[in-house]
Amino acid sequence: MGEEGTGGTVHLLCLAASSGVPLFCRSSRGGTPARQQLPFSVIGSLNGVHMFGQNLEVQLSSARTENTTVVLLVGLEELTNIRNVERLKKDLRASYCLIDSFLGDSELIGDLTQCVDCVIPPEGSLLQEALSGFAEAVGTAFVSLVVSGRVVAATEGWWRLGTPEAVLLPWLVGSLPPQTARDYPVYLPHGSPTVPHRLLTLTLLPSLELCLLCGPSPPLSQLYPQLLERWWQPLLDPLRACLPLGPRALPSGFRLHTDILGLLLLHLELKRCLFTVEPLGDKEPSPEQRRRLLRNFYTLVTSTHFPPEPGPPEKTEDEVYQAQLPRACYLVLGTEEPGTGVRLVALQLGLRRLLLLLSPQSPTHGLRSLATHTLHALTPLL
Repeated sequence: MGEEGTGGTVHLLCLAASSGVPLFCRSSRGGTPARQQLPFSVIGSLNGVHMFGQNLEVQLSSARTENTTVVLLVGLEELTNIRNVERLKKDLRASYCLIDSFLGDSELIGDLTQCVDCVIPPEGSLLQEALSGFAEAVGTAFVSLVVSGRVVAATEGWWRLGTPEAVLLPWLVGSLPPQTARDYPVYLPHGSPTVPHRLLTLTLLPSLELCLLCGPSPPLSQLYPQLLERWWQPLLDPLRACLPLGPRALPSGFRLHTDILGLLLLHLELKRCLFTVEPLGDKEPSPEQRRRLLRNFYTLVTSTHFPPEPGPPEKTEDEVYQAQLPRACYLVLGTEEPGTGVRLVALQLGLRRLLLLLSPQSPTHGLRSLATHTLHALTPLL
């Protein structure tokens, strides 16, 4: 999926692979959903090019103009053997909020890292204990507490969900319009691609939701309000403390160096991450620009310096020595003179990778030391 500069338009187009019938088209301009749609003549032309390339074993994935990108997706096998196109198009509307959130300027980063966006609550042990007790009371192993699309706490069963389920479910909850309670059918791409599960959500406080993944039982009426009051009313203050964690991710008492404008911490084995651009929100660049800088830097370091998965260094064929993998790198946008440009530094130690966006005042000779100190401070949290 391509990202355009300010004012650029991205269209996400899904076509039936065999017939070329457009199933849906969603658009985003400048990071926000747009009503502008592709003309049918353009869709027809793109499908013609797609079909022509398919005959030559060439796949058309996207088309670009100066300020527009069109992305074509070919769905799973279930989407290629379509019996009722209109019924399928109607069913796909339930995914529009999720699709639009991927096209927009999201505050999350799990779509890029394939790690679950998390936050660190001040009283995590209390919330975890209540979550486990509540899960046992309702008879499901898959329960989580989600604030603004980020996981606050979850049961062991929830954490055992594979990728992309573990990333998509909280993202879906964060993308939906606010509701007191939901009973939402979901297909799990790996766990259950053909039989839907029920995703139950219960709003405890604004933007803070309790999420359950279950089968035919329990009924939603059984959970609300008796069980909610029993398990969560006594924890109202710890729950309120979770609300500011949406944009910040870290507890208010956790102090970061004043040069840090944003950070991304990944645990590569647990597939969880902390992502925030809010430590010092009153400084330039804007939060949107900070997110874009960190996303682009993550793409750069993952593709050129650090392997995407943790593991031992590769050996040469004769196994004489082990290849050395880099542990740190940095990038300066602008000049290296203090007070100009911004600094980006990445550090990997063991199973953790840290990316920092730093202010122009941060000297380049101290970037690795600052990153190392920050990573050690964050390690007990994730």
